[in-house]
Amino acid sequence: MLSDRAKEILNAADEKMKDSVAFLEEDLKTYRVGKANPSIMNNVIVSYYGTPTPVPQVASVSAPDAKTIAIQPWEKKMIPAIEKAIMDANIGLTPQNNGEIIRCVVPALTEERRKELIKKARGAGEDTKVAIRNFRREAVDLLKKAQKNEGMSEDTEKEAEGEVQKITDKNVKAVDVLIEEKEKDILKV
Repeated sequence: MLSDRAKEILNAADEKMKDSVAFLEEDLKTYRVGKANPSIMNNVIVSYYGTPTPVPQVASVSAPDAKTIAIQPWEKKMIPAIEKAIMDANIGLTPQNNGEIIRCVVPALTEERRKELIKKARGAGEDTKVAIRNFRREAVDLLKKAQKNEGMSEDTEKEAEGEVQKITDKNVKAVDVLIEEKEKDILKV
């Protein structure tokens, strides 16, 4: 039977690991994989009255079809700044405007770009796994301290360490699944 302190440590570690996986999932959504996805604009930063602001906070961003991203700024004078931000972001899109709406046609990915994206996705996955393992180490250290200083039994500490490992394995598996899905998405023509 795990003590309340052990459960507290396990829950905190699980929460941090899940947050890392969720962050990775959001990051992977910003990869341009050959079909229009409005979330690739989340990392495009425009200067809005001198404040660096993500495009979705100054404009309505949508994907009217599979190959087009439409950006409708709430203020027309933002059009040149948004176009410049898209070009500066180097996401492989060329903005065109008609005075009201900025349209970006999403080109098909080249083989080289696909390989680049897969490499980037794997790197992000590896970084997330490192973070997860750091949270595991942190939790194990807390459990050892609790056993030493707070009177937690050795059996409870060992059992909790086993649980930390199970939580770690579960979250590492989630990262592997996310990366695998993203690779399939990138390779889909």
